[in-house]
Amino acid sequence: MTTRRTLLTAALTLSLAWSAGSAHAQETLRAVTDATFPPMEFVKDGQRTGFDIELVEALANAMGKKVEWIDIDFKGLIPALQAGRADIAISAIYITPERAKVVDFTDPYYAGGLAVLTKKDGPVHALQDLDGRRVSVQVGTKSVNYLKEHYPAIRRVEVEKNQEMFNLVQIGRADAAVTGKPAAKLFAQSSPDMKVLDEQITTEEYGIAVSKGKPELTQALNAALQQLKADGSYQAIVNKWFEAPAQ
Repeated sequence: MTTRRTLLTAALTLSLAWSAGSAHAQETLRAVTDATFPPMEFVKDGQRTGFDIELVEALANAMGKKVEWIDIDFKGLIPALQAGRADIAISAIYITPERAKVVDFTDPYYAGGLAVLTKKDGPVHALQDLDGRRVSVQVGTKSVNYLKEHYPAIRRVEVEKNQEMFNLVQIGRADAAVTGKPAAKLFAQSSPDMKVLDEQITTEEYGIAVSKGKPELTQALNAALQQLKADGSYQAIVNKWFEAPAQ
């Protein structure tokens, strides 16, 4: 009798433990990121922060979930989803046909791509104004070859460092800089004399990668994103990271 009671107790304990684990899995969104790309995701004072981080926290809150963050190098993000180590990946990941073969994507949540940073009182007000102008670009980035191919009339000023590229515009040795939109927006935040043109050179959209075979999660994330856009929460996060003056 005692043995039977012991077995029943053990079975009940295992059942409760499994239920608790299952409930934890349902309540927790495991998210992988490479927090080294400000302003999208980075570490400040020992804490992850950035546009992507705040967006996922807001989405999870709207879904009634908590977020378990996992740090992985960028090249390992999608393999982590494929291996079942995480539910989603967010780290300024462009939606591409190649990636969509192995993971699912949510609706786009922000438009990246190449953007133009220039002085507010400078001569560049639209993309056509770039022709014949001195434009700084960082060696080894997509900007260099793209401008060579599509904007041959631009006088490129190639530099090694991102900061040097921006500095040339500020001191007047370049009329504009062409770089990724998040980096351009971040610099403009802290420089009242600078602006980013509304018209982009290229547009490449960021999406949240989701493990294949979890269509219900993708749908829930899309619904939460629409909710945040409808109630103004999404725009508040955009304003904080890309429009408001840097603190």
